[in-house]
Parts: sequence; C-alpha cells; structure tokens
Amino acid sequence: MEIAPQEPAPQESTAQETAPQNQDTGSQDTGSQETGSQETGRIGWIREQIAAERRELAEVFADFTPEQWNSPTLCGGWRVREVAAHMGSGFRRSTAAMVLELARSGGHVHRMADRLARRDAAVFTERELAAALAEHADHPWRPPVGGRIAALAHDAVHGLDITVPLGLPPRLPTARTAALLAEVSARTLRFFGVRLDGVRLRASDTEWSYGKGPLLVEGRAEHLLLVAYGRRVPAGLLAGSGAARFTRG
Repeated sequence: MEIAPQEPAPQESTAQETAPQNQDTGSQDTGSQETGSQETGRIGWIREQIAAERRELAEVFADFTPEQWNSPTLCGGWRVREVAAHMGSGFRRSTAAMVLELARSGGHVHRMADRLARRDAAVFTERELAAALAEHADHPWRPPVGGRIAALAHDAVHGLDITVPLGLPPRLPTARTAALLAEVSARTLRFFGVRLDGVRLRASDTEWSYGKGPLLVEGRAEHLLLVAYGRRVPAGLLAGSGAARFTRG
C-alpha cells in the first residue's frame, strides 16, 4: 500500500545548459543563485502542502462515525482505520525500526506495510489515529524513494482512498492536485502497475491530460490521480470509452 513513486532524474536548468563557455563567473553565479532560490521555494511550498494535507485530513477523520472508520477503502483489504494507521506508521518508528520490520517481512515492503497497519489499527483508538496526522503535520518523514513530493502524494492519495468511496465532497486544492499530476510519468505508472496503452486521461475540471490513444478516460483531476496511482475508482466517477477499465465492479 506504499505510495512512493520514484522521482524523475533531476534536470539541469536552462541557464546552465545554454551558458556559453566564456560567460563571466558573475553571470553564472547569478543563474545558480536563481535556480537555487527557485528550488528552495518549491521545497518550502511542498512542505507547506504536506502539513496542510495532514491537518485537513485530521479534521475530516475527527468527524467520522464508527461505521465510517470500519468502511472499506480503495486499498484492497483495508478499512478506513487501517489506512489511517498506515499513514501514521512512519511517525511512530525510527528508520532503524522500519529496517528491522522490513527484515521481519522478508524484505517485502507491502507485506510490512500491511502488517504494521493492522497492528496499529488494533492498538490505537480512532481519536489517536486522527490526531496523529495533525500532531505530526511537520514531521519530515518521506517514502523510501521519491523525495518530498512523494510524501505529499502518499498523504493525498491515501486521503482519497478514504474519502472517495465514502462519497465525501472533493477537498484537494487545485494547486496541490496539479503538482501531483505534474509528477505522473511512465516511471510512476510502472511503479504502480498502471497500463495506459492506447488510453488518454483527460481532466474535466482542469487542463491536464496524459497519454495518447483512441480510448478516453475523463473525470475530475483527483479521480484521475487515483487512476495514475493504480486505483480503480467507484462507478460513476469516470466517463469515456476507456472508463470501465479503471472502475470498480
């Protein structure tokens, strides 16, 4: 159940690629400073979004009824409480402890995640599971691969795993969704086992689209984000000639 897409290889900035060999040092330093400032700003923005996502989800979870906590999610075999427990797993354990847990699971990340989620869901109360996200809103945890943007994806997609099947109103801000969709690539799709051969994804509420082919899958941006992360969404959320492939039966 891990959300950890591999981060694309970093690309050099345009300024660095086009800088003439004989350009003076001062100009090169200015370009480097601008690039560094932009990257620092992006990192800061992602951190803010991670913290906001966790706090927002904590508020949503705090209002759940016992029936909702025991409702199924888009993560096969996990109820809401298991997904919420999984989202806080990295806050509760050190890196060394996680390495040990991985070894106990035979090196299988998904097996480890499932075991820990079920264990924590049985140990912690619903109030504690909800509060953990707000209390650790600024925690630096991130998945094994993918960097900070993968941490944001982890929280956002698992949040959708919970809220979408419950039929709750859309809550992801446009900018946050757009940032995650911008990371969708062939590498991301491979990581999650998503095949889009001959399929084009097209958002109905933004300008985003991905892929080429005769089969069209259209829906809200956040629902297409779920598709890109290997989920099959509830019936009625997608439209188009290719929608059935990504819809739950």
